[in-house]
Amino acid sequence: MAIIVWSKGRAPSPDIGDGSLSDSFSGTPTDKKANISIETLPLAETVTVQKYWWSTKSKLDPNAIATQPSVYDDPAVAKHYQPRADYENLHRFDPSARWTWKEEWAVVRKVDVKILIFACVAFMALELDRANLSQALTDNFLKDLHMNTNDYNLGNTVFRLSFLCAELPSQLVSKWIGPDRWIPMQMILWSIVAAAQYGLSGRTSFLTCRALLAILQGGFIPDMILYLSYFYTSRELPIRLSIWWTFMSVADILASFIAFGILHMRGINGKSGWRWLFLIEGIFTGVLGVAAFFLMPPSPTQTASKLRGKKGWFTEREETIIVTRALRDDPSKGSMHNRQPITPKLLYKSLSDYHLWPMYLVGLTFQLPTNPPHSYLTLSLRSLGFDTFQTNLLVIPSQVGHIITMLGITLLSDYTGQLSLTAVLAQIWVLPFLISLYIIDSTTASKWTIWIITTILLSYPNMHAVQVGWISQNSNTVRSRTVSAAMYNMFVQAQGIIGANVYREDDKPRYRRGNRALVALCSANIVIYLGVRVYYKWVNKRRDDIWNSWTDEEKEAYVLTTKDEGNKRLDFRFVY
Repeated sequence: MAIIVWSKGRAPSPDIGDGSLSDSFSGTPTDKKANISIETLPLAETVTVQKYWWSTKSKLDPNAIATQPSVYDDPAVAKHYQPRADYENLHRFDPSARWTWKEEWAVVRKVDVKILIFACVAFMALELDRANLSQALTDNFLKDLHMNTNDYNLGNTVFRLSFLCAELPSQLVSKWIGPDRWIPMQMILWSIVAAAQYGLSGRTSFLTCRALLAILQGGFIPDMILYLSYFYTSRELPIRLSIWWTFMSVADILASFIAFGILHMRGINGKSGWRWLFLIEGIFTGVLGVAAFFLMPPSPTQTASKLRGKKGWFTEREETIIVTRALRDDPSKGSMHNRQPITPKLLYKSLSDYHLWPMYLVGLTFQLPTNPPHSYLTLSLRSLGFDTFQTNLLVIPSQVGHIITMLGITLLSDYTGQLSLTAVLAQIWVLPFLISLYIIDSTTASKWTIWIITTILLSYPNMHAVQVGWISQNSNTVRSRTVSAAMYNMFVQAQGIIGANVYREDDKPRYRRGNRALVALCSANIVIYLGVRVYYKWVNKRRDDIWNSWTDEEKEAYVLTTKDEGNKRLDFRFVY
């Protein structure tokens, strides 16, 4: 995301700056802190001069000013970007505030400990309860319920479709009552359904539980992303989301070890091991859901409570830094308060934002080539001759590899700034292994050969975390960011529905027809990413041509009077 930090007599290139311009703010402007002179209050050099996110600290003087330039540095412009009067953090917003890198690093570390760690634990609970079906499959789950792989495919389809349908409504509820209230409620409700799978009796109860579980879990991911955006800047969020998604893979690894132990309970009280697996992991999520009510404060300035402490987690100085740096980076975060619902009109405006549609297409297709091999991993390993406990341990290497490559591609995209080209590399990783699965006869080849190919394939560098940050940056308003996060994840779930039906009963055991389709989809993804790059580059060039043809007076008049909103503004540039 690039914007123009602009004032009369100073019109830098549109490619300079890290913040974002927002909708016209509907709240009453608060001008009491707008009369700031940048000549008397120094600013830091932009962080974008740093080549590596991890080398920033070594290149900067800890005692130097860390406050970044923004639209709030010009009094004439700043008054048009003041937070609305009911913005929950308004009392800590101070555009005149200056802080050092040492202070900023300490605050970010504190936010990581207080906010990010529990968000990661909550995500692990989600993954345990939605993915433990894979471990259940290794314990004769289908046989016990008198089902086949087509029934399993239908269960995955029902789950994905229900998850998809719940995404946007959940996000709207979250924006209305606050993610700090809605997320704990979600966790408790889905934990009840997850534990209730202990009593599954057949196909009907299986499909019913999959639907209910997905409806209650749907929206959790964009809800939590919205919540994290309250505390982090646009530059910090992608790497935090990458760490967050890493914990999904950590949960899958732990799930394998947990399943290894719990599935040995088969026979206790005459029950299958998979029944105990669902029950125990469901109860664990319920406990976390109750804890979430106390561990998720509404905002950086609303952390005080009986259990969190009467003084809260952050000092007044720390609150000022968290709030001010977030708004200097993205003034649109002050355009809505954290209990404000999105009206039908705002919803329509967000859904009709065609500049985000290319990212929705990416969400629909980018994981399709790996979805069926991942969903069928435990079934495939069992069919190759590995027993229940070997299978649960053999899925771990691919999860470890996935963690390493996902962090790696996030750092690479941050270093290069070339998001679309980096995403192409992930598809290139997958393609040769899909071709190998199509060519090699799994019925005669060594089972270890098939395991190695599948493991390396599923260790691919997943761009999901990067793309969530990517679409957030290109949204450029709170209401668009809220809706686009849900819409993007809905398209991701839609690809899960498609992927759940690629491998069919009549195509087993080699799934040649399915693997041929996956090879074609992987090749198409390369073209799609390049197309997205071309589109955003073209839009930016058109805006550059218009902007650079204007005089300083014309630019000032546009900034102060335009009715263009969000990413429609001519002084906004898309990242690609």
